[in-house]
Amino acid sequence: MKSSPETKNVRKARTDFIFVRGMRMMFQHVFAEMNEMLDEITRKYPLAGHAQKQELAKKWSLLQHMSDGIIEEWLSFEEKMGYLRHAFRSLESRETPDLPELDDPAFVKGQGYYKLLMFPQASAQFEQVVKQFTDSVLARTYLGMCHLHLEQFDKAAKHFWIVLEKAANKRLRSIIYNALGCIEAHKGVFAKAKEYFKLAHHSDPSLPEPLANLEACANSTGKLHYGPELTSLL
Repeated sequence: MKSSPETKNVRKARTDFIFVRGMRMMFQHVFAEMNEMLDEITRKYPLAGHAQKQELAKKWSLLQHMSDGIIEEWLSFEEKMGYLRHAFRSLESRETPDLPELDDPAFVKGQGYYKLLMFPQASAQFEQVVKQFTDSVLARTYLGMCHLHLEQFDKAAKHFWIVLEKAANKRLRSIIYNALGCIEAHKGVFAKAKEYFKLAHHSDPSLPEPLANLEACANSTGKLHYGPELTSLL
């Protein structure tokens, strides 16, 4: 008996899910090993003798080589994804506005650095994009997030307010209000932070971060959440 199209689709979706999960686990394992080796170097190097320091230096050199290779391959992958996004807009599950900055090499590199948590490098790339595409709320949002991660709160807030003046997208406004709330929370102004988190939730109730941050403020504990939801805008 032949499988129905629905059964084939379910099987294909399950296979894709297993592949993605396997890839994620593989990367997690690699980075766990690298972090373990880095922790070993940090722990042993100050008290190591000459011979052991040479051995630890070799491990450091290996980690540096691996890190550079991963970054280079990731940026190359992001660049190809940018070209694919431009060439095959129909692959997107929903219509997206025309955003020419998405295909700018500086934007692609900035996104790559951002995903690798290399915020100084990402910031430099998004600065270039904002200069070329002055009305790009997306590039300015990324730039503001870079400043936020670097704890450059005044610079971040400046960009976020510019975005709020231009942006009509509810998800984007929610992201910005959430980020402004995080800035106030970092400053210890929790009453103002809560106001922003409530505005964020009101703008887009489907965004989970504002409610999590409200709870963190109420308990004065927990980590603030901001930034990863940017991928939902693309």
